[in-house]
Amino acid sequence: MNNWIKQVENYVTEELKNAEAGHDIWHIRRVVKNAEKIAAKEGGNKLVIMLAAWLHDIADAKFHNGDEDLAPQKATAFLKSIGVDENTIFHVENIVRNISFKNHFDTDGFESIELHIVRDADRLDAIGAIGVARAFHFGGFKNNPIYLPDIPLHQGIDKETYKKYNRPTIQHFYDKLLKIRDMLHTETARKMAEERHRFLELFLDRFFKEWDV
Repeated sequence: MNNWIKQVENYVTEELKNAEAGHDIWHIRRVVKNAEKIAAKEGGNKLVIMLAAWLHDIADAKFHNGDEDLAPQKATAFLKSIGVDENTIFHVENIVRNISFKNHFDTDGFESIELHIVRDADRLDAIGAIGVARAFHFGGFKNNPIYLPDIPLHQGIDKETYKKYNRPTIQHFYDKLLKIRDMLHTETARKMAEERHRFLELFLDRFFKEWDV
């Protein structure tokens, strides 16, 4: 088990050495640590959780022309190459395929406690101070505006609009980040999210005070 996890860690580290900084190996390591903390309280299959946490962003669709099959395909291929059993591979592949925030627009799909733990671990890294830093880094990467006052903050958004990733970064707080606390699956993650969510609110309060100085 530990040998498989180490091999996956080495593989992911190499694959993501040139990744956008909000979705790089440091993001992966934080998600792994979050997943370990949540699993310690919530249970689940630790091998599946650790493998999926390491592999969850192995080929994020937003950096691969929207290809949502590439990540689960790469995860599956590597796990097969190191001899992981078929049941574990099936579970990890489905976590990688279903973890993204954009999947919440769909009403059905694969579910498991392991998916919930890894998804919560990933979403926790999207809020708090790290979440703010990641949001603005990605906005800069995409050359998105910081804020456009003419766009209503609470404007609804559908899956296809979300997947374009071209909205102002402040709008992203209302499209996604402020929703995360109430979308988490596990009680452990919800407790971990409280302080991070409050930081988002404090940041936005300060941002709007400074916007029209």
